Amino acid sequence: MLSEIDPLLIFLVIAIITGVGMIVASQLIGPRKNTSVKLMPYESGMDPVGDARQRFDVRYYLIAIAFLLFDVELLFLYPWAVTHWRVGSQAATAVTAPMEPVAAGATNPPFAEIGLPPMFRDLVFGEIMVFVIVLLAAYAYAWKKGVFQWR
Repeated sequence: MLSEIDPLLIFLVIAIITGVGMIVASQLIGPRKNTSVKLMPYESGMDPVGDARQRFDVRYYLIAIAFLLFDVELLFLYPWAVTHWRVGSQAATAVTAPMEPVAAGATNPPFAEIGLPPMFRDLVFGEIMVFVIVLLAAYAYAWKKGVFQWR
């Protein structure tokens, strides 16, 4: 009889065998020709010329920070979207169904209790819209200041 940890151990053994097999296969069938280009240090697709301590242009950092700012928004929007809207006919049920207590010993709670409670949906939607409006205002400001133009 399988214990609860056996599937995890089987997965771990398969993962280790696959990893070791790929390393061994790459050593056996991979090319071994060392050229001067292959032995040269790789620096983001550019030839390493000059001093390694040279200063980068500030525009590089501005674009990097702008990317992080507008990319991190997904960390806030995705969980909200998943809990706010549901696919299929259950979405309407989740909005209109009252919150019912979960019966003792029930394995699956009613759909209305999964995710965002219906009484908070409008409030959270308003907060997310304020967040999106502030984000769009920051995007417009950065666009007007020329942050996205590489000179």
